[in-house]
Amino acid sequence: MRPLLVVLIASAALALPARAERLDLATVKCSEFFDSGADNIARTMMWLEGYYSEENASPIIDFDKMKADEAKIKDYCAANPNDSLITSAEKSMSK
Repeated sequence: MRPLLVVLIASAALALPARAERLDLATVKCSEFFDSGADNIARTMMWLEGYYSEENASPIIDFDKMKADEAKIKDYCAANPNDSLITSAEKSMSK
């Protein structure tokens, strides 16, 4: 699981715009996240899936689960647009 997490984090970090050296998900509001573009949403969801997976989980990317988790976060964010993305993930995804 650790190699997958490292790959996911590295992919997300390399794909971010040059101006953003760090992205604190605790400061990104729900409303900002879903306005940030499909590529950014996909990269961040990939990172969240790795972060919220079990420590010894198999190195499998479940795209259906990721899409379902994105829908849960989107529903939460629609009702709570000023909450942070990490708050919405904590309430929408299980670890």
